[in-house]
Amino acid sequence: MVNHTIASSIVLSGFSDIPSLQLPLFLVFLLVYLMTLTGNLLIVLLICTDFHLQTPMYFFLGTLACLDMGYSSVTIPRMLFDFHTQQRLISIQACITQIYFFLFFALSEISLLAVMSYDRYVAICRPLHYTQIMHWKACVLLVLGVLMISVVYSLVHVLLLLKLTFCSLTPLQTFFCDLHQLLLVSCSDTFINVLLIIVCGIFLAGGIFALTFCPYIIILNTIMKMKSKAMRSKAFSTCSSHLTVVFIFYGTALFSYFHPNVKDHSAVDKVASVFYTVLTPLVNPLIYSLRNEIIKKSLKIFVCRLTTLGSKL
Repeated sequence: MVNHTIASSIVLSGFSDIPSLQLPLFLVFLLVYLMTLTGNLLIVLLICTDFHLQTPMYFFLGTLACLDMGYSSVTIPRMLFDFHTQQRLISIQACITQIYFFLFFALSEISLLAVMSYDRYVAICRPLHYTQIMHWKACVLLVLGVLMISVVYSLVHVLLLLKLTFCSLTPLQTFFCDLHQLLLVSCSDTFINVLLIIVCGIFLAGGIFALTFCPYIIILNTIMKMKSKAMRSKAFSTCSSHLTVVFIFYGTALFSYFHPNVKDHSAVDKVASVFYTVLTPLVNPLIYSLRNEIIKKSLKIFVCRLTTLGSKL
């Protein structure tokens, strides 16, 4: 029988080991985090204050903005702390907690993207029935369903993690507590954990992936049958922002997790992780605001109101 020393904390390898880069990276990621919170909070404020944006499409967009703020807050503050202290030591409990919230926000986001695909399908392919299908009660129930599934999924993983013991001093080759990386440093039998990841990856993630992209097959077919060029252009514009966000998130996540050698977490993999954990929440509000005339118009009105209020004060 092999004796193991049970570890109460583990080490994160971090984004970079070069001491001279710690301060510049701290400032860069701090700026990114502040911009992420500002951009997504502004989207939420615009949707709450402008009645033109109080529709199912923008309700889902506002929910996505809230999830983006939570999603970025799971990883970036810890990364900033490690840049500042350069210790990169995290307790097992804190690591598992970070994994819970990371899984919750990640699954919530991809599930919401699937719901937004369905919303675009109804709006373009069944416009006459849109208000009957996508009424407010249905929208709220869809979002609550997404959140409940994410809570249960994350909780199951965490409960299984709590039964494991960790005894390896090998650093996690990442800048945040990643589920796959944490299992690699466990001295317990992780068969059930790995099996759950595989089963959920095939059925849950595969189902969400299909629900996200399959509606666009019907949407594109419907758009191509439209006789008016203006109608086709409008339909494409309402889908382009959502598709851009979907491709960025799925592209970088798939590259990182389905690397030919997942154990070899190279610098390229860390950069890919930065894209889907840090940059995606930042670019989401930019993509939707720059590609949406209604949001741009609402933003101008909002800025004018602030300017007028500031001049009066």
